[in-house]
Amino acid sequence: MILFVRARRLMAPLVMLAAVLLMPTAPALASNGAEIDAKADLALERLLRESETARAVNDRAIAVLVFPDIVKAGFGIGGQYGEGALRRDGATIGYYNIAAASFGLQIGAQSFSQAVFFMTEDALAFLDKSEGFELGADANVALANEGLGYNVTTSTIQDPIIAFVFGQQGLMAGVTIEGSKITRIER
Repeated sequence: MILFVRARRLMAPLVMLAAVLLMPTAPALASNGAEIDAKADLALERLLRESETARAVNDRAIAVLVFPDIVKAGFGIGGQYGEGALRRDGATIGYYNIAAASFGLQIGAQSFSQAVFFMTEDALAFLDKSEGFELGADANVALANEGLGYNVTTSTIQDPIIAFVFGQQGLMAGVTIEGSKITRIER
């Protein structure tokens, strides 16, 4: 009985913490097109400066969707959100958001950047044809992580979509792209 009372006392602060962490972040992160473009420029420049693999993929890509600041937080139940710019030939051709929800053994918060390189016209066309493009379900995506030894070869460059997650900051274990939904937005 005493153990139950102590556990119950701990639950209230934990539930309050979870509520704060899971408050919708979209309004706080909402930016206009110029702000998204400026942040996307900086993030892509950083990735290309630091990663030889990303440079090789970028040279062969049709377009790249850059999410400069994705925020992920969770305490049992979690979510992530970010806004980005789709670039083709160096110019922005659209704005998108990325969102995901998750549940399970997780706690913490972090921010990171993500660049999604479209290697074929079909993959790029599918982004706009779909009403909410889900990575890992609607699209076959190769997650490039230099620490895991992803190499660009004539066979891997054939993947229709190659994603890089970079610039992680914060205290949360693991970043996945599966289940992340990308939707076109107006800015």
